Amino acid sequence: MLTAQIFSVIIFVTMFLLIVTEKIEKHIVTLACGGLTLVVVFGICMRNLDAIWQTLGFGNIFTLDFWRKSAEATEATGGVDWATIFFIGGMMIMVEGMAKAGFFQWLCMKLAKLVHYKVVPIFFTFMILAAVLSMFIDSITVILFLAAVSVELSQLLKFDPVPMILAEIFCANLGGSATMCGDPPNIIVGSALGYSFFDFLLNTGLLAGISLIFIVFYFYLVFRKELTSGATAEDIAKIPAPETAISNKRDFGVSIGIFACAVVLLVSHSVTGLTVAFIGVVIAIITLILNFKYIPELLKKVDYKLLLFFVGLFIVVGGLEQTGILEIIANFIGDVSGGNVLVMVAIILWVSAIASAFVDNIPFAATMVPIIQELAATVPGVELSTLAWTLSLGTDIGGSATPIGASANVVGTSVAAKNGHPIGWGRYCAKVAPATVIVLIICMVGLFVRYC
Repeated sequence: MLTAQIFSVIIFVTMFLLIVTEKIEKHIVTLACGGLTLVVVFGICMRNLDAIWQTLGFGNIFTLDFWRKSAEATEATGGVDWATIFFIGGMMIMVEGMAKAGFFQWLCMKLAKLVHYKVVPIFFTFMILAAVLSMFIDSITVILFLAAVSVELSQLLKFDPVPMILAEIFCANLGGSATMCGDPPNIIVGSALGYSFFDFLLNTGLLAGISLIFIVFYFYLVFRKELTSGATAEDIAKIPAPETAISNKRDFGVSIGIFACAVVLLVSHSVTGLTVAFIGVVIAIITLILNFKYIPELLKKVDYKLLLFFVGLFIVVGGLEQTGILEIIANFIGDVSGGNVLVMVAIILWVSAIASAFVDNIPFAATMVPIIQELAATVPGVELSTLAWTLSLGTDIGGSATPIGASANVVGTSVAAKNGHPIGWGRYCAKVAPATVIVLIICMVGLFVRYC
């Protein structure tokens, strides 16, 4: 077993280093490391075919509990979390359908018109919009469209779009922490531990909502001198009507209906018992049926590389679990904290945040889930739900601190750079890192008061 543990750690560390360096595409890295885990750790070192089958998790897909949870069902642990992968894939197809119908472009332009194209009201409106949309839609998609519209409006209204884009990025990550489907780490935590949309909304959502109030005013204070417009009445008159974003009224109506259906299913899934895997697949099928003319186009735009990235990642983390490494880490955290819940929460929150600021928060969350399960099982008086909310908040919010901490950050800064507004590490971190610290402090105090 010692040899298997050594190789599982070597493979995991190698995977992380290769992901950080970004020399090789991430999905290739995780799939290769996942293959090494199956062959070297499980095959050669452990000679355990059951460990391979359990980690791959194909059998789970063909069980009723995978699609609809029974009252007696237990949370799945270890191996490939196919529920997460099915859900993310399904949401990708839905979002592509909405984008093709012009939903996001129309929404942004409509809100800008409602506030009479004034820069400060647009700034507040787009921050709140980023947070709210990211509660239901992947933050990458939200920022892709918000940043593009912000640049377009900045050209028409003659203002610097960088403050708006930076605020949108942070609020999208913050909004994503509020619900189970808002950010990939939350999907991982929720599907692995059996938490519902409302579980997240009433716990991480409450803290995210409180934090949003402070953050909106924080960004206004630090950027207020830059939020000025040089546009004339003639410039404003040239702005296209929001309706021009709608390419097809029938497709637009269909996209709104599908989105509403997804929200209803997610909000009610703790009552219906329908799993996120079922919801993701059903929404994808409905989207494809109602957009049958565009099926090849929608399927082509799915980020298959991200889905493959998840598969390889879960296999590598499964190797750490099967060899007992995660149990060792959990025991170490328990020993360091002395079994004190306050110390444990602080360690998990800040370590998660700092790690997520520099490395992808998805693999970190996937690694930590079985660790917090072990902590809750072995340390008296520690509730698994408390550690789950702590992990979600730490990974989601910590990822905002640097330009590379979360995918939304990379997308937002890339859109700005392509349109002649490069955002360096200095300018990004000077404004966004303090916001990250503020929210983490608010969350830590909230976690202490409510759960400890």
